[in-house]
Amino acid sequence: MTHHLILGAGPAGVIAAETIRKHAPLDAITIVGEEREPPYSRMAIPYLLMGNVDEHGTYLRKSPSHFQDLKVNLVQDRVKRVDIDAKSIALDKGEAMAFDTLLIATGSRPVRPPIPGIDTAGVHACWTLDDARKIMLLAIQNARVLQLGAGFIGCIIMEALAARGVQLSVVEMGDRMVPRMMGPTAGGMIRDWCEAKGVQVFTGTRVEAIEPGAPLNVRLSNGKHMAADLVISAAGVQPAIGFLENSGIICLLGVLTDEHLQTNVPGIFAAGDCAEAFDKVSGKTIVSAIQPNAAEQARVAALNMVAFARARAPKAELKEVTQINVLDTLGLISTSFGDWQGLPGGEQVELTDRAQGRHLSLQFKDDVLVGCNSVGWTEHVGVMRGLVEGQVRLGAWKDILKQDPTQLMPAYLASAQAQGHWSGAQDARRR
Repeated sequence: MTHHLILGAGPAGVIAAETIRKHAPLDAITIVGEEREPPYSRMAIPYLLMGNVDEHGTYLRKSPSHFQDLKVNLVQDRVKRVDIDAKSIALDKGEAMAFDTLLIATGSRPVRPPIPGIDTAGVHACWTLDDARKIMLLAIQNARVLQLGAGFIGCIIMEALAARGVQLSVVEMGDRMVPRMMGPTAGGMIRDWCEAKGVQVFTGTRVEAIEPGAPLNVRLSNGKHMAADLVISAAGVQPAIGFLENSGIICLLGVLTDEHLQTNVPGIFAAGDCAEAFDKVSGKTIVSAIQPNAAEQARVAALNMVAFARARAPKAELKEVTQINVLDTLGLISTSFGDWQGLPGGEQVELTDRAQGRHLSLQFKDDVLVGCNSVGWTEHVGVMRGLVEGQVRLGAWKDILKQDPTQLMPAYLASAQAQGHWSGAQDARRR
Protein backbone atom coordinates (compact mmCIF):
# COMPACT_ATOMS: atom_id res chain seq x y z
CA MET A 1 0.00 0.00 0.00
CA THR A 2 1.26 3.49 -0.89
CA HIS A 3 2.23 5.51 2.16
CA HIS A 4 2.09 9.33 2.08
CA LEU A 5 4.01 10.82 5.00
CA ILE A 6 3.41 14.43 6.05
CA LEU A 7 5.76 16.23 8.44
CA GLY A 8 3.87 19.01 10.18
CA ALA A 9 0.34 19.22 11.62
CA GLY A 10 -0.46 22.82 10.74
CA PRO A 11 -2.79 24.07 8.01
CA ALA A 12 -0.53 22.88 5.17
CA GLY A 13 -0.21 19.37 6.59
CA VAL A 14 -3.91 19.02 7.30
CA ILE A 15 -5.05 20.33 3.90
CA ALA A 16 -2.54 18.08 2.15
CA ALA A 17 -3.82 15.01 4.01
CA GLU A 18 -7.44 15.85 3.19
CA THR A 19 -6.58 16.42 -0.48
CA ILE A 20 -4.69 13.15 -0.75
CA ARG A 21 -7.56 11.27 0.87
CA LYS A 22 -10.03 12.76 -1.60
CA HIS A 23 -7.98 11.58 -4.59
CA ALA A 24 -6.50 8.39 -3.14
CA PRO A 25 -9.19 6.75 -0.96
CA LEU A 26 -7.16 3.61 -0.20
CA ASP A 27 -3.67 5.02 0.35
CA ALA A 28 -2.12 5.23 3.82
CA ILE A 29 -1.57 8.74 5.20
CA THR A 30 0.41 9.73 8.29
CA ILE A 31 0.83 13.20 9.81
CA VAL A 32 3.72 13.70 12.23
CA GLY A 33 3.32 16.72 14.54
CA GLU A 34 5.42 17.79 17.51
CA GLU A 35 2.70 19.09 19.80
CA ARG A 36 0.34 17.04 21.96
CA GLU A 37 -2.76 19.03 20.98
CA PRO A 38 -4.90 18.22 17.94
CA PRO A 39 -3.84 20.19 14.83
CA TYR A 40 -4.55 23.88 15.49
CA SER A 41 -4.06 27.30 13.92
CA ARG A 42 -1.31 29.51 15.31
CA MET A 43 -3.18 32.48 13.86
CA ALA A 44 -5.98 31.79 16.35
CA ILE A 45 -3.70 32.20 19.39
CA PRO A 46 -4.24 35.99 19.64
CA TYR A 47 -8.00 35.35 19.75
CA LEU A 48 -7.38 32.86 22.57
CA LEU A 49 -5.40 35.51 24.46
CA MET A 50 -8.24 37.99 23.94
CA GLY A 51 -10.76 35.47 25.29
CA ASN A 52 -12.70 35.37 22.01
CA VAL A 53 -12.20 31.60 21.67
CA ASP A 54 -11.21 28.76 23.97
CA GLU A 55 -8.53 26.23 23.08
CA HIS A 56 -11.01 24.09 21.19
CA GLY A 57 -11.74 27.14 19.05
CA THR A 58 -8.14 27.14 17.79
CA TYR A 59 -8.42 23.59 16.41
CA LEU A 60 -8.27 23.36 12.64
CA ARG A 61 -11.02 20.73 12.57
CA LYS A 62 -13.69 20.78 15.25
CA SER A 63 -14.82 17.15 15.14
CA PRO A 64 -12.72 15.02 17.51
CA SER A 65 -13.00 12.08 15.10
CA HIS A 66 -12.15 14.05 11.93
CA PHE A 67 -8.79 12.43 11.25
CA GLN A 68 -9.93 9.02 12.39
CA ASP A 69 -12.88 9.27 10.01
CA LEU A 70 -10.48 10.10 7.18
CA LYS A 71 -8.22 7.20 8.21
CA VAL A 72 -5.34 9.61 8.70
CA ASN A 73 -2.84 8.46 11.32
CA LEU A 74 -1.67 11.24 13.68
CA VAL A 75 1.73 10.71 15.32
CA GLN A 76 3.06 13.00 18.04
CA ASP A 77 6.83 13.11 17.67
CA ARG A 78 9.68 15.24 16.38
CA VAL A 79 11.47 14.33 13.16
CA LYS A 80 15.26 14.11 13.57
CA ARG A 81 16.40 13.44 10.01
CA VAL A 82 15.33 12.31 6.57
CA ASP A 83 17.10 9.50 4.68
CA ILE A 84 16.36 10.06 1.00
CA ASP A 85 18.07 6.84 -0.10
CA ALA A 86 16.16 4.59 2.31
CA LYS A 87 13.01 6.73 1.85
CA SER A 88 12.51 6.89 5.60
CA ILE A 89 12.60 9.34 8.50
CA ALA A 90 14.01 8.99 11.99
CA LEU A 91 11.87 10.24 14.87
CA ASP A 92 12.98 11.61 18.21
CA LYS A 93 11.52 8.68 20.14
CA GLY A 94 13.64 6.26 18.12
CA GLU A 95 11.14 5.02 15.55
CA ALA A 96 11.91 4.92 11.83
CA MET A 97 9.08 5.44 9.38
CA ALA A 98 9.18 4.59 5.67
CA PHE A 99 7.38 6.56 2.99
CA ASP A 100 6.55 6.46 -0.70
CA THR A 101 5.95 10.20 -0.88
CA LEU A 102 6.95 12.82 1.67
CA LEU A 103 5.62 16.31 2.33
CA ILE A 104 7.73 18.68 4.41
CA ALA A 105 5.27 21.08 6.02
CA THR A 106 7.02 21.78 9.31
CA GLY A 107 6.28 25.51 9.22
CA SER A 108 8.33 28.10 11.10
CA ARG A 109 9.97 28.50 14.47
CA PRO A 110 10.41 31.72 16.45
CA VAL A 111 13.81 33.34 16.09
CA ARG A 112 15.72 33.25 19.38
CA PRO A 113 17.70 36.48 19.54
CA PRO A 114 21.17 36.17 21.14
CA ILE A 115 20.31 38.21 24.22
CA PRO A 116 21.73 37.43 27.67
CA GLY A 117 18.81 36.25 29.81
CA ILE A 118 16.52 35.26 26.92
CA ASP A 119 15.95 31.91 28.70
CA THR A 120 15.03 33.55 32.01
CA ALA A 121 11.73 32.58 33.67
CA GLY A 122 9.08 35.07 32.61
CA VAL A 123 10.38 35.37 29.02
CA HIS A 124 8.20 33.62 26.45
CA ALA A 125 7.64 33.37 22.73
CA CYS A 126 4.02 33.50 21.56
CA TRP A 127 3.92 30.66 19.06
CA THR A 128 2.31 27.58 20.59
CA LEU A 129 -0.74 26.84 22.71
CA ASP A 130 1.64 26.06 25.56
CA ASP A 131 3.18 29.53 25.15
CA ALA A 132 -0.31 31.05 25.24
CA ARG A 133 -1.15 29.27 28.51
CA LYS A 134 1.98 30.66 30.16
CA ILE A 135 1.37 34.16 28.83
CA MET A 136 -2.22 34.21 30.09
CA LEU A 137 -1.00 33.51 33.62
CA LEU A 138 1.25 36.59 33.56
CA ALA A 139 -0.51 39.04 31.21
CA ILE A 140 -3.12 40.14 33.72
CA GLN A 141 -4.70 43.57 34.15
CA ASN A 142 -2.02 46.28 34.58
CA ALA A 143 0.87 43.81 34.31
CA ARG A 144 4.01 45.40 32.88
CA VAL A 145 4.70 43.66 29.60
CA LEU A 146 7.65 44.33 27.32
CA GLN A 147 7.47 42.94 23.81
CA LEU A 148 10.59 42.41 21.76
CA GLY A 149 9.74 42.97 18.09
CA ALA A 150 7.17 45.04 16.19
CA GLY A 151 6.92 43.11 12.95
CA PHE A 152 3.77 41.56 11.52
CA ILE A 153 3.51 38.85 14.18
CA GLY A 154 4.47 41.28 16.92
CA CYS A 155 1.67 43.66 15.97
CA ILE A 156 -0.89 40.85 16.06
CA ILE A 157 0.31 39.81 19.52
CA MET A 158 0.24 43.45 20.63
CA GLU A 159 -3.46 43.65 19.75
CA ALA A 160 -4.17 40.67 22.02
CA LEU A 161 -2.07 42.02 24.89
CA ALA A 162 -3.75 45.41 24.76
CA ALA A 163 -7.12 43.67 25.01
CA ARG A 164 -5.94 42.06 28.27
CA GLY A 165 -5.37 45.50 29.82
CA VAL A 166 -1.61 45.28 30.32
CA GLN A 167 0.86 48.18 30.43
CA LEU A 168 2.61 47.48 27.15
CA SER A 169 6.01 48.58 25.84
CA VAL A 170 7.40 47.48 22.48
CA VAL A 171 11.05 47.45 21.41
CA GLU A 172 11.91 47.21 17.69
CA MET A 173 15.42 47.10 16.23
CA GLY A 174 14.27 48.59 12.93
CA ASP A 175 13.84 52.29 12.38
CA ARG A 176 10.05 51.88 12.17
CA MET A 177 7.29 49.46 13.04
CA VAL A 178 6.68 46.53 10.66
CA PRO A 179 9.90 47.32 8.72
CA ARG A 180 9.65 44.27 6.43
CA MET A 181 6.14 45.21 5.33
CA MET A 182 5.95 49.00 5.50
CA GLY A 183 7.95 51.95 4.21
CA PRO A 184 9.18 54.73 6.52
CA THR A 185 6.04 56.87 6.31
CA ALA A 186 3.62 53.99 6.86
CA GLY A 187 5.69 52.42 9.64
CA GLY A 188 5.96 55.79 11.37
CA MET A 189 2.20 56.32 11.19
CA ILE A 190 1.59 52.93 12.80
CA ARG A 191 3.98 53.88 15.59
CA ASP A 192 2.19 57.21 16.16
CA TRP A 193 -1.14 55.36 16.28
CA CYS A 194 0.13 52.86 18.85
CA GLU A 195 1.56 55.56 21.08
CA ALA A 196 -1.74 57.45 20.92
CA LYS A 197 -3.39 54.22 22.13
CA GLY A 198 -1.10 54.14 25.19
CA VAL A 199 1.58 51.72 23.97
CA GLN A 200 5.16 52.82 24.61
CA VAL A 201 7.20 52.20 21.43
CA PHE A 202 11.00 52.25 21.09
CA THR A 203 12.22 51.95 17.49
CA GLY A 204 15.89 51.72 16.49
CA THR A 205 16.44 50.07 19.87
CA ARG A 206 17.77 46.67 20.99
CA VAL A 207 17.21 44.66 24.13
CA GLU A 208 20.74 44.19 25.46
CA ALA A 209 20.04 41.99 28.48
CA ILE A 210 17.23 40.54 30.60
CA GLU A 211 18.05 40.13 34.27
CA PRO A 212 16.03 37.69 36.39
CA GLY A 213 13.88 38.82 39.25
CA ALA A 214 10.39 39.92 40.16
CA PRO A 215 10.07 42.09 38.20
CA LEU A 216 12.49 41.33 35.40
CA ASN A 217 15.01 44.08 34.65
CA VAL A 218 15.35 44.70 30.91
CA ARG A 219 18.30 46.79 29.72
CA LEU A 220 17.84 48.61 26.40
CA SER A 221 20.44 49.98 23.99
CA ASN A 222 19.10 53.51 24.51
CA GLY A 223 20.27 53.38 28.11
CA LYS A 224 16.87 52.78 29.67
CA HIS A 225 16.09 50.04 32.19
CA MET A 226 12.56 48.65 32.06
CA ALA A 227 10.81 46.68 34.81
CA ALA A 228 8.64 43.90 33.37
CA ASP A 229 6.38 41.21 34.78
CA LEU A 230 6.48 39.47 31.39
CA VAL A 231 8.75 39.70 28.35
CA ILE A 232 7.47 38.38 25.03
CA SER A 233 9.99 37.59 22.32
CA ALA A 234 8.42 38.28 18.91
CA ALA A 235 11.61 38.82 16.93
CA GLY A 236 10.36 37.01 13.84
CA VAL A 237 10.29 33.44 12.57
CA GLN A 238 12.38 31.22 10.32
CA PRO A 239 11.61 27.96 8.48
CA ALA A 240 11.78 24.90 10.75
CA ILE A 241 14.10 22.85 8.56
CA GLY A 242 17.15 22.13 10.73
CA PHE A 243 16.47 18.38 10.53
CA LEU A 244 17.17 18.48 6.77
CA GLU A 245 20.84 19.35 7.21
CA ASN A 246 23.01 16.91 5.21
CA SER A 247 19.89 15.16 3.92
CA GLY A 248 20.56 15.95 0.26
CA ILE A 249 17.36 18.01 0.03
CA ILE A 250 18.32 21.47 -1.21
CA CYS A 251 17.41 24.32 1.13
CA LEU A 252 18.10 28.02 0.72
CA LEU A 253 16.06 30.24 3.02
CA GLY A 254 13.41 27.49 2.92
CA VAL A 255 13.07 24.08 1.26
CA LEU A 256 13.59 24.83 -2.42
CA THR A 257 10.74 23.65 -4.65
CA ASP A 258 9.68 23.90 -8.28
CA GLU A 259 6.28 24.96 -9.60
CA HIS A 260 4.92 21.54 -8.62
CA LEU A 261 6.14 22.00 -5.01
CA GLN A 262 8.57 19.12 -5.57
CA THR A 263 12.08 19.38 -4.15
CA ASN A 264 15.24 18.27 -5.95
CA VAL A 265 14.43 14.73 -4.74
CA PRO A 266 11.62 13.07 -6.72
CA GLY A 267 8.67 12.17 -4.51
CA ILE A 268 9.61 14.65 -1.79
CA PHE A 269 7.58 17.87 -1.66
CA ALA A 270 7.31 20.94 0.58
CA ALA A 271 4.54 23.40 1.37
CA GLY A 272 3.73 26.24 3.73
CA ASP A 273 6.00 28.44 5.81
CA CYS A 274 9.03 26.18 5.36
CA ALA A 275 8.80 26.06 1.53
CA GLU A 276 10.68 28.34 -0.82
CA ALA A 277 8.30 28.16 -3.75
CA PHE A 278 8.70 29.34 -7.32
CA ASP A 279 6.56 32.36 -8.12
CA LYS A 280 5.71 32.62 -11.82
CA VAL A 281 4.69 36.28 -11.52
CA SER A 282 8.03 37.53 -10.18
CA GLY A 283 10.15 34.75 -11.70
CA LYS A 284 11.89 34.00 -8.38
CA THR A 285 11.56 31.70 -5.39
CA ILE A 286 9.88 33.17 -2.31
CA VAL A 287 9.16 32.16 1.26
CA SER A 288 5.89 33.84 2.14
CA ALA A 289 4.62 32.64 5.51
CA ILE A 290 0.91 33.36 5.25
CA GLN A 291 -1.96 30.89 5.44
CA PRO A 292 -3.37 31.41 1.91
CA ASN A 293 0.00 30.29 0.52
CA ALA A 294 0.13 27.30 2.86
CA ALA A 295 -3.32 26.17 1.74
CA GLU A 296 -2.70 26.47 -2.00
CA GLN A 297 0.79 24.98 -1.82
CA ALA A 298 -0.55 22.04 0.20
CA ARG A 299 -3.26 21.40 -2.37
CA VAL A 300 -0.81 21.47 -5.29
CA ALA A 301 1.75 19.32 -3.48
CA ALA A 302 -0.87 16.75 -2.45
CA LEU A 303 -2.19 16.34 -5.99
CA ASN A 304 1.34 15.79 -7.25
CA MET A 305 2.11 13.33 -4.44
CA VAL A 306 -0.83 11.22 -5.61
CA ALA A 307 0.38 11.52 -9.21
CA PHE A 308 3.92 10.47 -8.22
CA ALA A 309 2.60 7.44 -6.36
CA ARG A 310 0.71 6.45 -9.52
CA ALA A 311 3.87 6.95 -11.63
CA ARG A 312 2.31 9.90 -13.42
CA ALA A 313 3.94 13.19 -14.28
CA PRO A 314 3.00 16.09 -11.98
CA LYS A 315 0.28 18.28 -13.44
CA ALA A 316 -0.82 20.64 -10.69
CA GLU A 317 1.16 23.87 -10.73
CA LEU A 318 1.52 26.77 -8.34
CA LYS A 319 0.63 29.88 -10.29
CA GLU A 320 1.98 32.39 -7.80
CA VAL A 321 3.22 32.94 -4.29
CA THR A 322 0.74 35.39 -2.84
CA GLN A 323 2.49 38.34 -1.23
CA ILE A 324 -0.32 39.70 0.91
CA ASN A 325 -0.24 41.26 4.33
CA VAL A 326 -3.32 42.87 5.84
CA LEU A 327 -2.69 43.95 9.42
CA ASP A 328 -4.97 45.28 12.14
CA THR A 329 -2.87 47.15 14.71
CA LEU A 330 -5.09 48.31 17.57
CA GLY A 331 -7.81 49.14 15.05
CA LEU A 332 -5.60 50.69 12.34
CA ILE A 333 -5.73 48.69 9.09
CA SER A 334 -2.56 48.60 6.98
CA THR A 335 -1.71 46.55 3.90
CA SER A 336 1.29 45.47 1.90
CA PHE A 337 1.08 43.75 -1.49
CA GLY A 338 3.73 42.49 -3.89
CA ASP A 339 6.99 44.40 -4.37
CA TRP A 340 5.98 47.23 -2.06
CA GLN A 341 9.51 48.69 -2.14
CA GLY A 342 9.40 48.94 -5.93
CA LEU A 343 11.55 47.47 -8.69
CA PRO A 344 14.66 48.84 -10.45
CA GLY A 345 13.60 51.23 -13.18
CA GLY A 346 10.09 51.49 -11.80
CA GLU A 347 8.02 54.51 -10.84
CA GLN A 348 6.08 55.36 -7.70
CA VAL A 349 3.55 57.74 -6.23
CA GLU A 350 2.68 58.43 -2.59
CA LEU A 351 -0.26 60.19 -0.98
CA THR A 352 -0.25 60.93 2.75
CA ASP A 353 -2.96 62.56 4.87
CA ARG A 354 -1.64 62.48 8.42
CA ALA A 355 -4.64 64.33 9.80
CA GLN A 356 -6.91 61.52 8.61
CA GLY A 357 -4.34 58.78 9.33
CA ARG A 358 -4.24 57.69 5.69
CA HIS A 359 -1.30 56.79 3.48
CA LEU A 360 -1.06 55.20 0.06
CA SER A 361 2.10 54.19 -1.83
CA LEU A 362 1.90 52.68 -5.34
CA GLN A 363 4.83 51.07 -7.17
CA PHE A 364 4.79 50.60 -10.94
CA LYS A 365 6.93 48.73 -13.47
CA ASP A 366 5.98 49.94 -16.93
CA ASP A 367 2.15 50.12 -16.77
CA VAL A 368 1.69 47.37 -14.16
CA LEU A 369 1.14 47.95 -10.43
CA VAL A 370 3.79 45.65 -8.91
CA GLY A 371 3.36 46.58 -5.25
CA CYS A 372 1.73 48.92 -2.78
CA ASN A 373 1.43 49.98 0.85
CA SER A 374 -1.55 51.52 2.55
CA VAL A 375 -2.51 52.73 6.00
CA GLY A 376 -6.12 53.50 6.86
CA TRP A 377 -7.21 52.99 3.24
CA THR A 378 -9.61 50.10 3.70
CA GLU A 379 -11.91 50.76 0.73
CA HIS A 380 -9.21 49.84 -1.80
CA VAL A 381 -7.81 46.64 -0.28
CA GLY A 382 -9.44 44.27 -2.76
CA VAL A 383 -8.61 46.50 -5.72
CA MET A 384 -4.94 46.74 -4.77
CA ARG A 385 -4.68 42.99 -4.40
CA GLY A 386 -6.44 42.41 -7.72
CA LEU A 387 -4.17 44.79 -9.60
CA VAL A 388 -0.95 43.40 -8.14
CA GLU A 389 -1.81 39.71 -8.33
CA GLY A 390 -3.54 39.99 -11.69
CA GLN A 391 -0.61 41.88 -13.24
CA VAL A 392 -3.27 43.99 -14.94
CA ARG A 393 -1.90 46.31 -17.61
CA LEU A 394 -3.14 49.80 -16.81
CA GLY A 395 -2.22 51.60 -20.02
CA ALA A 396 -3.16 55.27 -19.77
CA TRP A 397 -4.59 54.67 -16.28
CA LYS A 398 -1.07 54.49 -14.87
CA ASP A 399 -0.51 58.20 -15.54
CA ILE A 400 -3.93 58.97 -14.08
CA LEU A 401 -3.02 57.06 -10.90
CA LYS A 402 0.30 58.88 -10.66
CA GLN A 403 -1.66 62.12 -10.61
CA ASP A 404 -4.43 60.83 -8.32
CA PRO A 405 -3.82 57.47 -6.56
CA THR A 406 -7.38 57.51 -5.22
CA GLN A 407 -8.63 56.51 -8.68
CA LEU A 408 -7.71 52.85 -8.07
CA MET A 409 -11.26 51.55 -8.36
CA PRO A 410 -12.14 53.06 -11.78
CA ALA A 411 -8.63 52.17 -13.03
CA TYR A 412 -9.09 48.56 -12.01
CA LEU A 413 -12.60 48.19 -13.35
CA ALA A 414 -11.73 49.72 -16.72
CA SER A 415 -8.45 47.84 -17.16
CA ALA A 416 -9.70 44.51 -15.83
CA GLN A 417 -12.81 44.59 -18.00
CA ALA A 418 -10.74 45.30 -21.09
CA GLN A 419 -8.43 42.36 -20.35
CA GLY A 420 -11.01 39.78 -19.32
CA HIS A 421 -10.51 40.10 -15.56
CA TRP A 422 -14.10 41.23 -14.97
CA SER A 423 -14.93 38.58 -12.36
CA GLY A 424 -11.95 39.73 -10.35
CA ALA A 425 -13.09 43.32 -10.66
CA GLN A 426 -16.52 42.42 -9.35
CA ASP A 427 -14.86 40.66 -6.44
CA ALA A 428 -12.80 43.78 -5.77
CA ARG A 429 -15.94 45.93 -5.85
CA ARG A 430 -17.59 43.68 -3.26
CA ARG A 431 -14.59 44.18 -1.03
